[in-house]
Amino acid sequence: MQIHVYDTYVKAKDGHTMHFDVFTTVKDDQKAVEYAKQWLASIGEESAVVTSRECSFCHSQSAPPEVIDEINKNGFYIYKMEGC
Repeated sequence: MQIHVYDTYVKAKDGHTMHFDVFTTVKDDQKAVEYAKQWLASIGEESAVVTSRECSFCHSQSAPPEVIDEINKNGFYIYKMEGC
């Protein structure tokens, strides 16, 4: 299965930068931003500014089964990198 990767950088409440990717099966910039906001709210960072400027399409790739399972369950998968 092909997924679409949206590279995302946002400022956390304490000012540090959070870097994560939003993985989804739908190549839709607005949906990726919505998914980023949903995840940020779930970790107490609902005030972080997320637009298509902070969350932008990067590339498409295949995904491992555990990522596909999470996308099928929630619509997206968050791959956490720096500051998460």
